[in-house]
Amino acid sequence: MPDPLDRKLLDQLALNSDMTSAELGDAVGLSASAAHRRVAQLRQSGMITGFRAILSKAARGDPGVVLVNVTLKDQREETMAAFEREIVAVPEVRDCFLMSGEADYLLHVEIKRADSFERIHRETLSRLPGVTRLASHFVIREVIRRP
Repeated sequence: MPDPLDRKLLDQLALNSDMTSAELGDAVGLSASAAHRRVAQLRQSGMITGFRAILSKAARGDPGVVLVNVTLKDQREETMAAFEREIVAVPEVRDCFLMSGEADYLLHVEIKRADSFERIHRETLSRLPGVTRLASHFVIREVIRRP
């Protein structure tokens, strides 16, 4: 569990992972070398699993976003494992969450403007193991998205 200073470091990095050690240290009251060492320790402990660039929608081809509720035929371990094995190979699926409630999974799907969600729905998502129902919700506009 991170201590309060580690929490400050993690919060700063979540907002801007591109900060230098000097900037990070200034933000939390450490020297650049101390900030660098603590970040290295956080990586080593698994609290930080990596850094990546967050691409704008324009850089990703201005995709449309569809949130899809997926209901499986049952919740047996084999059914869920088969679905999870195959969903990772669907490039349009950016995120997949196991859910409580009516649906078993929630997918964040991005579609290129030239593509059609109907094709992805018909040829890919509906053919995944165990799927009995898909409920799609088209995102009109992103209002807020936090890192």
